[in-house]
Amino acid sequence: MRFKAELLGIESGGPHIVTLSKDDAYELGVRGGERVKLHFNKKEVYAIVNVVTKSVQKGILGIYDEMMKIEKINEGEYIDVEVAEFPESLHFLQNKLKKRKLNSIEILEIVKDVVRGNLSDTEISAFITALEINGLDVEETTSLTMAMVETGKTLNIGKTPICDKHSIGGVPGDKSTLLIVPIIASAGLTIPKTSSRAITSASGTADRAEVLMPVDLEINEMKYVVEKTNGCIVWGGALELAPADDRFIQIEYPLSIDPLLLPSIMAKKKAVGANYLALDIPTGRGAKVKTIGDAELLAKDFMELGRKLGIKTHSVITFGEQPIGHAIGPALEAKEAWSVLQGDLKIFDLVDKSIHICSLIFGMAGIGVAGLALDILKRGKAEKKMREIIYHQGGNSEIKIDDIKVGTHFLELKSETDGHIMWLNNQILVEISRAAGAPRYKGSGILVHKKLGEKVKKNETILTIVSEKTTQGHNVEKILNEVKPFFIGTSQEIIIHTILDIPQTKKTFIFER
Repeated sequence: MRFKAELLGIESGGPHIVTLSKDDAYELGVRGGERVKLHFNKKEVYAIVNVVTKSVQKGILGIYDEMMKIEKINEGEYIDVEVAEFPESLHFLQNKLKKRKLNSIEILEIVKDVVRGNLSDTEISAFITALEINGLDVEETTSLTMAMVETGKTLNIGKTPICDKHSIGGVPGDKSTLLIVPIIASAGLTIPKTSSRAITSASGTADRAEVLMPVDLEINEMKYVVEKTNGCIVWGGALELAPADDRFIQIEYPLSIDPLLLPSIMAKKKAVGANYLALDIPTGRGAKVKTIGDAELLAKDFMELGRKLGIKTHSVITFGEQPIGHAIGPALEAKEAWSVLQGDLKIFDLVDKSIHICSLIFGMAGIGVAGLALDILKRGKAEKKMREIIYHQGGNSEIKIDDIKVGTHFLELKSETDGHIMWLNNQILVEISRAAGAPRYKGSGILVHKKLGEKVKKNETILTIVSEKTTQGHNVEKILNEVKPFFIGTSQEIIIHTILDIPQTKKTFIFER
């Protein structure tokens, strides 16, 4: 049957979707949720059908935005439609549900169909659930990683070595990438850093970097910046590197599972041509990884996969029981990182973490000069390099720290007693930051004035919550009425608090790439 294309102006957020009137669907012999094959411009494209009763007229094929952009469909274009056979990848998917091992060809076909939009959300959910329950062995993980690389774009700089770093995440305030990239690039090494936006956190690295410069670069623009400066910090979502991962993330997040952590991360490292990878695994209460034993097992898995992919991977387990530095939220974090680049080295945990990871990368790359990373930071070379990166990414290379604007509405949380900071709850700090407006409103977040073990006096400010809008303060107050983000006590105290009623607890799912 032939239909006239009508652009609906609706985003599906996922697979290729088209709409048919109820009469047309009946005549074609297709039901809602089934597949059709579209023929136009010498192309064959699969799509999932939505059947509607009112908004689409007979003879009209409604086209969702993603499909229109990807397949370059024009309004009024005529398209031939037929019922499609089931993709072969569904049989492979069913095999994984039955606990059978998949080979590289089967995995590649599944990933291809995910990228093409041939699989529905339900089918992808089944695949991800099968991976969560039945697991992946090393060969399957390697095949899945390479399939995600092969179905996307790759960055070819034309020189080696290519260095990279990645944090598993889960700790608020980690703006170390804003220091590590210019330090590594200043040493003459190449570090094309792709970063994510916040999913469940108060700020992703791309959100922080965007305070200083544009990060929505296309792959040719990214290559230009790296060729000019040795480094970049760009948002990975605009690059089409391992695009299957974007679809997988959309399904994983609402399910609160993350079986694709390893292939997701390593596919993007392979896609930029990384030879050396420094992996940061924050560990502890409130972090994504809770124990050192779990961190070591995760490091082992990453290093084994790295060997299969030809990426030399070293890992560092870092303290994850409190924020890194004193700022949480995009602009607040960018401002703090910028102060370090300009010579303020008193933010010891941020400086120590950044220097250690840089030294790890230098060691892998054969640059064994002791103290090199700290020397680059102290002598202002990292700041100079960061200004170069900002300039070539389209930002203001003459930026001053006072140019970084933050919110103007403040709420101070003070100590109710003398004592010491016994713990800071990372998840609650993130929840408060997001309620205050971060990361959508980049000037919102939290300033942490006191950290673990520090002595405090009664009425001393522990946290300052920063908002861009007064209405966001009401959201914060609702959270503070239910939970406390810190605990003040003495070294002799054993009791933290007493539970008299059944607690209404909720488990926070930390999802970061």
